[in-house]
Amino acid sequence: MQYLLNVIHDSAENATEAEQAAIVVFNQRMKAEGYWVFAGGLGVTDNATVVDNRGEEPLVTDGPFVESKEYVVGFWIIEAPDLDVALRLATEGSKACHRKVEVRPFL
Repeated sequence: MQYLLNVIHDSAENATEAEQAAIVVFNQRMKAEGYWVFAGGLGVTDNATVVDNRGEEPLVTDGPFVESKEYVVGFWIIEAPDLDVALRLATEGSKACHRKVEVRPFL
């Protein structure tokens, strides 16, 4: 089953050099163990654009979808046999990047 691991942070700061190094090690291990599907960091919410085309005309607005003190700054998509493995990997990923990680299964 595939899971989305959202990395959540309360600042626009990039990871420190030590955090980046730990993330690289974590990523390499996930690849070696066959859990890795895809991962990426995200730009700051100031660069976000929201498109809402539910009405008669599309509405395009600058900024994030919601105003929040925390937001998604990156993600991993993993392949794991079950939620327990996904949670273990999220725990290790949280330690590596020094940020919260939300785990969500794909439907």
